[in-house]
Amino acid sequence: MFNYNPLDCLPSSAELPNSDNTPVDNELQILIPNLLLAILASIWQNRDDWFFGINMGVYHTPSIGAIVPDGFLSLGVERFVGENGRSSYVLWEEEGIPPILALEVVSQTYNGEYEQKKIDYAELGILYYVIYAQTRLRRKRQRLEVYRLVEGKYSRLRVYRVH
Repeated sequence: MFNYNPLDCLPSSAELPNSDNTPVDNELQILIPNLLLAILASIWQNRDDWFFGINMGVYHTPSIGAIVPDGFLSLGVERFVGENGRSSYVLWEEEGIPPILALEVVSQTYNGEYEQKKIDYAELGILYYVIYAQTRLRRKRQRLEVYRLVEGKYSRLRVYRVH
C-alpha cells in the first residue's frame, strides 16, 4: 500500500531563499533585534523551546514568498535545529507554529510597516506586532507601537512613556 504524505512534496528550508536581499538602511535595524535576542538568551538560557529570528524569511505557504520581519519570536519550537541552525523559518517544518511576535524597525525608506506588513502578519496569525520608529515619520504615530491580534485584526495596546 502506498502512503502519500503531502508534506513530503513541500520544499525544505534548505531549498528556499533565506532572505529578501533587502539591505538594512540604519544601524537600529540590526541593533534592536540583536539586543532582544541577547536579552532572551540571558533570561531563557535554560529553555530550549523558543527561537528568535533576525531578518530571516518566514515561510507560511509554499507558493508564496517569505515574510521577512526585522525580528520575530516563536515559542514551542526547538531553539537550535541541525548543525548550522535555521536558514529560514518554515512553518511546515515547525509543526505549523507561527511566530508569536514580529518586530519591525521603520527604515528611512518606508516599507509599509503600518499597512501591508500589518495585514501580512495578521493573516499569518502572529499574536503581537511591534513597530519602532526612531523618528516619528508621521505626527500621529508613537515611536513604539505594540499591537495585539484580536479577531483577525490588530488592536494597538497602550504603551506608557517612561520619563
